[in-house]
Amino acid sequence: MEKIIKPLSGYILILIILGLIPVAIFSFIGEQLIMGFGAVFLFFLGVPGFFIVEPNKAMVLLLFGDYKGTVKASGFFWVNPFMTKKKISLRVRNFENKPVKVNDKIGNPVMIGTIVVWQVDDTFKATFDVDDYENFVHLQSDAAIRKMAGLYPYDDFEAENEEITLRSGVEEVNHSLEREISDRLNHAGIKVIEARISHLAYASEIASAMLQRQQATAIVAARQKIVEGAVGMVEMALADLKMKDIIEFDNEKKAVMVSNLMVVLCSDRSASPVLNVGTLHQ
Repeated sequence: MEKIIKPLSGYILILIILGLIPVAIFSFIGEQLIMGFGAVFLFFLGVPGFFIVEPNKAMVLLLFGDYKGTVKASGFFWVNPFMTKKKISLRVRNFENKPVKVNDKIGNPVMIGTIVVWQVDDTFKATFDVDDYENFVHLQSDAAIRKMAGLYPYDDFEAENEEITLRSGVEEVNHSLEREISDRLNHAGIKVIEARISHLAYASEIASAMLQRQQATAIVAARQKIVEGAVGMVEMALADLKMKDIIEFDNEKKAVMVSNLMVVLCSDRSASPVLNVGTLHQ
């Protein structure tokens, strides 16, 4: 479990350590060799105990393999020179996972890339519970992406009953991804600040077919709206002609007019009119 400590100030101890230098010099001059060698020994013994902690960094301290604590305060300090010191960055870091091929809920291969923003929260876990916490972050993020992708379909073309899809439910999917990565990285003392999808597309082997399918769906939907509008316009035109008593149609002529109006209104090209110089019955 992480233990925060604050060691002795290095500014006080450095004055004491530097004070050993004149002691050693005067001892050798006065031929007090034992005191002189003792001062030199203490000087070289004490120097390795100094260390500097920069802002948003920490120093993990061990004494003969025993965890003694973590220094998170920035400054100049001194500890037992026999302690082993390991520096860890507490700064916010982010990395972008290159798009990986995964299968969505219904088995379609899709390419998903993510951005993960994280930082070390527990230095004890990051140092001793995993071998390499940076590599652990990358591998577990990749595993979380694969699991999350299997929970949702890419879109609702083949899963009409799904309320959330990878393409439309961006916020929900990002929250799900963030929770999954956080649960996995908690074992390493890593705090996930944000996780979101940065790239989403069908895999190359089905991308062309899916694009044609989307285009066909869009065309059908557009045609449906056009037909609905055309039927309303034809109905309105017949009603106005009848109400204003402009012309009377029998069923056959009404069918011909409806057919012509539907062709004109629903065609994707401009109509080419044909002039009738005879009667309505020719």
